[in-house]
Amino acid sequence: MITALTALDGRYARLTKELGDVFSEYGLIKQRVFVEIEWLKFILSDLKLARINKSDTQKINAVFTDFNLDDAQKIKEIEKKTNHDVKAVEYLIKDKLELAGLSTIKEWVHFACTSDDINNTSYALMLKQGKEITTAMLTQLIEDIEQKALLYKSIPMMSRTHGQPASPTTTGKEFINFAWRLLQEKNIIDKHKVQAKINGATGNYNAHHFVYPNINWIEASQRFISNHLKLEPILFTTQVNPNHSIAFVLHAMIRAAASIIDLDRDMWGYISLGYFKQRIKEGETGSSTMPHKVNPIDFENSEGNMGLAISMMEHLSVKLSKSRFQRDLSDSTVLRSLGSVFGYFAIGIKNCRKGLSKIDLNEKIIQKDLDENQALLAEPFQTAMRVFEEDNPYERLKELTRGHKITKKELEQFVDKLEKVPLEFKNRMKLLTPETYVGLAPDLIDTYFTMKAK
Repeated sequence: MITALTALDGRYARLTKELGDVFSEYGLIKQRVFVEIEWLKFILSDLKLARINKSDTQKINAVFTDFNLDDAQKIKEIEKKTNHDVKAVEYLIKDKLELAGLSTIKEWVHFACTSDDINNTSYALMLKQGKEITTAMLTQLIEDIEQKALLYKSIPMMSRTHGQPASPTTTGKEFINFAWRLLQEKNIIDKHKVQAKINGATGNYNAHHFVYPNINWIEASQRFISNHLKLEPILFTTQVNPNHSIAFVLHAMIRAAASIIDLDRDMWGYISLGYFKQRIKEGETGSSTMPHKVNPIDFENSEGNMGLAISMMEHLSVKLSKSRFQRDLSDSTVLRSLGSVFGYFAIGIKNCRKGLSKIDLNEKIIQKDLDENQALLAEPFQTAMRVFEEDNPYERLKELTRGHKITKKELEQFVDKLEKVPLEFKNRMKLLTPETYVGLAPDLIDTYFTMKAK
């Protein structure tokens, strides 16, 4: 929408649409209704604090299953009077129950709950869905990177430590490095069980225990969180959940985002060097004044949005772990930006994938760099000279190669003058080229897939 305040709902709305139902105001309100209804059924049916029949249960369920945008709007209207969002949800549910002929049980709604009992469980459910979407997107990106790694598994490429010519690698091996890094974080996010609590105003089940001292409320709350909400119970809290789960997931996402930025920048650099060509799309413009340009805008876009995601994730991870004494509300407004975090992260992933889909390897340029940098063989040669006890191997090769180009012939002449290296090994040295000096780079790609399959 051209009048949207943020790019998430405007320019990039097409890239964040699957997050709307999860993290929007509507998504939050709907989760609150779900938790309230599940808690109501739990205390009535499981704890048997009041009698309801099958028909009553169906009517209670309908409050959530029939919930729609109109209901959400009614809650917003109620909130204008209450100036309290969770209380507005409670009042709508009570109205619905009364209309369904269940006025005798309406006061059981929100039983012994503080607002954060409903909010923290709602956000936990949203986080659970958000991390599922995130792991799915990371899986797609990892698979894209893995395909590049296999495609370029044995293509030699000059490395560039400190931006300078360095021991060769293979193009595929450089891709698999990123796949491995992202796979670690994806697995952490995927396996993490989101925590939630429902234990009253200061976390001690005060009201619960006062009116029903014979109920084991610690066990009951654990059972409700585990069985009804499919979340991990957390017992030791103040009024608010300490939000370790949110911080845990976001910290893994921060590391994933940093890895993606690293990939974006490397791809930007390799495109600049000519190692990769970008496919041209009919009708696109690279520059408003320079017609020849094909800019790596997808990787730049990904880098920028991942930077925004990291800055927000760092703030949320730290801020949401803090609360003055037993409760303050500074976390509430911050939590409402949780969807923005996932939005910027999604844009970053999708544009990185888009960038990867548009590149082709330029083997001629890569080969040219290898051919023109024979000094790359100074490393294996001085290592061999150490093995055969030649005098001052590092220093001699440093004098030969540092700061200027040398030819293959000069290297061969250097090898011929070695006194202690056996002839057979000298022949091996002469046959070695920067193109063939890639170590076990291809084998490491095979190792990655073997490890991943276990």
